[in-house]
Amino acid sequence: MTSRRCPAWVPLAVLLLTVGQLAVAEWVPGIDRFADKAFGARLVAYPLLMLLAPTLWWLLVGRRDRFAPPPYGAFTLVALPFLVDVTGNSLDLYDAVVWWDDLNHFANWLLLCAGIGLLVCRRVQPGWAVVLLVTGLGAALAVGWELGEWFTFIRHGTELDTAYEDTLGDEALGTLGALVAGFAVRRALRGSVLRA
Repeated sequence: MTSRRCPAWVPLAVLLLTVGQLAVAEWVPGIDRFADKAFGARLVAYPLLMLLAPTLWWLLVGRRDRFAPPPYGAFTLVALPFLVDVTGNSLDLYDAVVWWDDLNHFANWLLLCAGIGLLVCRRVQPGWAVVLLVTGLGAALAVGWELGEWFTFIRHGTELDTAYEDTLGDEALGTLGALVAGFAVRRALRGSVLRA
């Protein structure tokens, strides 16, 4: 049986598509949907966050074992939420589709936490510990993300009146996405743990 692996160009394409849209949002004038959404900060932060997983993997695994195949699929899963977020802004989906933000918090945390789980949970046993670890990491990241949104957009913005309810909903949806990711990672790793 042959093993299917994600090719290296896939996470690179996700990175380039994200950076390209961020560059348009920051430097092309006159696009109202990009106004007051901190695209200058995102242009710096998103690529750095997208490159964090491959960098840490290389420092912790790749340098010690030059023959270890890089987990490009996991890198792609970690990077995809940033592309989805930027694309949602580029297509004006946050304003045009009422439920888009809620779907993003669930789906993006599912993708992000599945990628992180595949990177960090290979040796975690028993299976329920994988689910708890991925869910806990996702919940912590959801709280961190909402703190970042509050600091960047809400504290001096126009959304202060509805921020509390939105924040709680976003954190709950992110944690639910992380829980689903935990079960998916447990299932994905079950076969590799049994064969190891």
